[in-house]
Amino acid sequence: MKKWSTKMLVEAGIMIALSVLLSRIKVYEAPQGGSVTAGSMIPILLFAMRWGLGPGITAGATFGLIKLILGGWIFSPTQAILEYPIAFGFLGLAGIFSNSIENTKGGNYFKIVLSIFLAIAGRFICHLLAGVIFFSEYAGTQNPWIYSFIYQSSYLVPEFIVSAIILSFIWKPISRIEK
Repeated sequence: MKKWSTKMLVEAGIMIALSVLLSRIKVYEAPQGGSVTAGSMIPILLFAMRWGLGPGITAGATFGLIKLILGGWIFSPTQAILEYPIAFGFLGLAGIFSNSIENTKGGNYFKIVLSIFLAIAGRFICHLLAGVIFFSEYAGTQNPWIYSFIYQSSYLVPEFIVSAIILSFIWKPISRIEK
């Protein structure tokens, strides 16, 4: 476990603020929530990849709480907790390989993309469950699982692609920054 330092906390605050700012720039917004943004998850994913699982989950959950406060879709307390602090907390899964990614100094793109995939997949599962449990009436005659899967994919797959491409390009120079 990495020691929590002032530098880590300051970097977390900056990354959370940057994520909030980027989340306001929407390329596409789905009708019942969710959007493709200007890479709003990238700062949290990057922070998790640099500092590890625990700090990443904490930063992601904090980002989720801030998004909730700044205008989240709240239909019930359980839904709000599942779709904001828990879902965005899963972005911290990008820190699962932080030690091995850090030691390669930018050479292991497979682990970078896998980390991003795991993080966004965790978030996807939370939104998928919320879609089935809380928003199944929007599915009409369609199976709620299929409807929710397609709906969540419509914005999280493009977010994954953008995040994976950008982080693969910027990881090598970023990994040189001393912690």
